[in-house]
Amino acid sequence: MLNRYAIILAAGQGTRMKSKLYKVLHPVCGKPMVQHVVDQVLKLNIANIVTIIGHGADLVKATLGEQSSYALQEKQLGTAHAVMQAKEMLASKEGVTLVVCGDTPLITAETFDALIKNHEEKSATATILTAWTDDPTGYGRIVRNEKGLVEKIVEHKDASEEERCIKEINTGTYCFDNKALFEALEKVSNDNVQGEYYLPDVIEIMKSEGKVVSAFQTNDFAETLGVNDRIALSEAESIMRKRINQAHMRNGVTLIDPVSTYIDLDVEIGSDTVIYPGTMLRGTTKIGNDCQIGPNTEIKDCRIGNETTIRQSAAFNSVIGASVNIGPFAHIRPQSEIFDEVKIGNFVEIKKSVFGKGSKASHLSYIGDAEVGSDVNIGCGSITVNYDGKNKFLTKIEDEVFIGCNSNLVAPVTIGKGAYVAAGSTITKDVPGEALSIARARQENKENYVNKLNIKK
Repeated sequence: MLNRYAIILAAGQGTRMKSKLYKVLHPVCGKPMVQHVVDQVLKLNIANIVTIIGHGADLVKATLGEQSSYALQEKQLGTAHAVMQAKEMLASKEGVTLVVCGDTPLITAETFDALIKNHEEKSATATILTAWTDDPTGYGRIVRNEKGLVEKIVEHKDASEEERCIKEINTGTYCFDNKALFEALEKVSNDNVQGEYYLPDVIEIMKSEGKVVSAFQTNDFAETLGVNDRIALSEAESIMRKRINQAHMRNGVTLIDPVSTYIDLDVEIGSDTVIYPGTMLRGTTKIGNDCQIGPNTEIKDCRIGNETTIRQSAAFNSVIGASVNIGPFAHIRPQSEIFDEVKIGNFVEIKKSVFGKGSKASHLSYIGDAEVGSDVNIGCGSITVNYDGKNKFLTKIEDEVFIGCNSNLVAPVTIGKGAYVAAGSTITKDVPGEALSIARARQENKENYVNKLNIKK
């Protein structure tokens, strides 16, 4: 098999996006478009990926890192000019080069592989990935001769009325003999409406030299969708979301309403888990078996054990154990670790805390910068007072502690094993194990106080 190379075109600013964020960095299902493309290309046993960068070059490089080499297109003078920027790295190499746009996040490795195999089987110099669409507006048209062979590609702006009626379009993805590609690029001119150097002109040059030009038509036009504006971005998101959701359902996950369920590409979900409507699972979240998630729940970058229920809540960058019950309306903030069999009830917020096995905070509590042991009960309205206006401090609650309702634990403070804190207490000193700590004003009743005020009834 010949060496395989890839050139990814990612230099354009994408003015139609009307955004400060460069086009190829706009996310689809939680991942930048150009990263989707690179992920699929990496599955093809590619010797070298060269990404052509221009606008937002540093941000694109920061996104892709060492997955790619880079060539800078300082002035955007067309797709042929963009590919030419890879000349120094690739022009002398023998092999096959895939050229793909960085704004086509839906295209798959399977399609790339089929394109390359078609190219190699037909001993072609160039192979065009084409698709059929009822509305070809804006796309280059594939012009074939009477034998059905590719004659040329005509850009929409340069096409005649007859050519604009053609429904087979150029997807912007190609496979080339690498050396022949760079030789033809030297001959491309900018004599066209836009005054740009078009990569499709390479096809006509190769044809005129008697080289074999082939076309491979994908049966899924949606896969080739190029994202140029926010409307196309939403279409790509919708198509990929459907693809992701169907994959999870085939793997044994129940989605009550897939249309209102938003799952990022890298999320993993175990079998027999049920996802309810309005749920967003983002980032690298991993959910175990037999869980119930949602409705109206957002989870990002979390690891969740088996048989856990999270309802109408939010959790971020945390580890949540098995058989945990969270919500409704709970907030698990980053760097929290919640052990098995824990209950986090309604309007409870956990922040950067460890919450031990079997412990409970059933309602209306804030637990921040804390180490909570196992089998602890935290009463309604209790708070770890972790911030003095400048610094954060640790609250340590050992095993089997009972914290009464409406208690304030002023950090740094330790509540010893098996201790009780009376309801309404403000604890500022360590509490020994097995002790009862009461830190509140003694109740005093003023008899006949109302009558003394001469309050009229």
